[in-house]
This record gives sequence, C-alpha cells and structure tokens, in this order.
Amino acid sequence: MVWDRGGVFGDAAAYERFMGRWSARLAPGFLDAVLGEASSEAPATLLDVGCGTGNLAAEVLARWPRAHVVAIDPSPPFVAAARERLVPGRARVQVGSALELPEARGTVDAALALLVLNFLPDPARGVAEMRRVTRAGGVVGAAVWDYGGGMAMLRTYWDAAAAVHPDAAAVDEALARPAQAGGVEALFRGAGLRDIDGGLLEVPMHFATFAEYWDPFLLGIGTAGSFTRGLDDEGREALRAELHRRLGDGPLEMTSVARWVRGVVPG
Repeated sequence: MVWDRGGVFGDAAAYERFMGRWSARLAPGFLDAVLGEASSEAPATLLDVGCGTGNLAAEVLARWPRAHVVAIDPSPPFVAAARERLVPGRARVQVGSALELPEARGTVDAALALLVLNFLPDPARGVAEMRRVTRAGGVVGAAVWDYGGGMAMLRTYWDAAAAVHPDAAAVDEALARPAQAGGVEALFRGAGLRDIDGGLLEVPMHFATFAEYWDPFLLGIGTAGSFTRGLDDEGREALRAELHRRLGDGPLEMTSVARWVRGVVPG
C-alpha cells in the first residue's frame, strides 16, 4: 500500500480520543463550505478519502438521506470502526490508498478529504486522483489544520516541545506544505480544477482538566503522538511539565482553525 497510516494511526479508539473529537466537530462546517447548506441538492455518491473512523461520512449520511458514501482508508482498524457506525447499504467502506483510489474515472459527484492531505507522501497525486474519480462539474474539497498558528491544541504542543527538545522543530507539523497558507489551493490549481475557493473554519474545544488535554498524546497517534512516544521517560516528563506550566490545571478552552478549499472538475 502506498500510503500506510499503520503505527501512528493504527488504533481507532485512541484516534477518537486524540483527534476524532475534533474531526467530528469540523465535519458539518466543512460540508457547508464545500457543498452548501444542508438544504442544498445532495450528492448521489460522495467519496470520503482517508475516512478514518467515519466522522465525515456519518455527517454526510445524516444530512442527505439519499446520498451514498464510498469511504476509503489505509488503516484496517479505522475501516472496521467506520463500518460499525455507518448505515449499511448506504456506505461502502474499504481499505485503500488515497494515491490509488479504487473508483473509476468520473463516477462520483464529490470527492472530499478531511484532515488528510498533509499526511500523504505525494499530496499532488492525491488531489489528482480525487479529480480523476469525480464527474465533470463535480466538487473536490479538502481541509487541513492551520498548524502554523491556528491549530491551538497542536500549536501549543509543538511550541512547548521545541522549548525543551530542540529536535522537535524538525518534525513540527506546520512544516507540511499543504498546511501552509495557499498550499491546498496550489495543489488544486496543479490538478486543473476551476472555480477554486477557500476559507477558514473555527472549531472550539473544552478540556475539563490538563490531563484530558495531555493524556491522548501518550497514545502514539499522529506525528505529535509518535514524537511523544519516542521520548524517554525523562524527556516525556520535561515536555509534560512545560505544557502544564503554559496551560495550568484547567479547565482549558481551545479554538482551532482549519483551512478549507473546494474546486470544480471542468466540463
């Protein structure tokens, strides 16, 4: 498989504790931005690229009762979790690569990727694949976190990590090109999409305690989780202490920002 979440994205329950809670809140606003409000015409078939545990697909099925979703993800545990929660007969969930989408050319009305592009080894190829499988006049949409400044949960983490572990700067997720301003738009232009539009979406989150914020980083999910797991006990405690110094005991209120972009497949 070209793109393998394995390791840092292999535990569905851990993902839900760490990032799933954010993607579930981001999904409604993302759909409003790229496909229109709930009252707009439903896509007959929508492809959810990198579906994870199914948060975006679940929102699509709840919003448009006649829509059908094809959802793919390279992680078998994520696919199993998504299958359990999505409506049988209206969703087909399978293991697959974002760089080699299983659908035929021009067979879906929309192809969406929520919080996925910055994890692809070749995001340009991923967007090109999304365009390939989407019909003429259909919509391609994506969203990535604004890691550089707007993703409060992770920005706080990486700033603290760099303060106590200088090598953290080399793996800071803000370095991922699609996460930078204009990064996704450039990918969409490169794929030949037209009528490109984009903007920002804010997602608030409440953490009752510092531990509720910190503990999911210990689960090894994503780049930050992998970095945390890779530290020795002393290094991990130094990072926890620095974060606690910055944030306090809680409760914590954090608002994070995602960049969304949509484009239309030329006729």
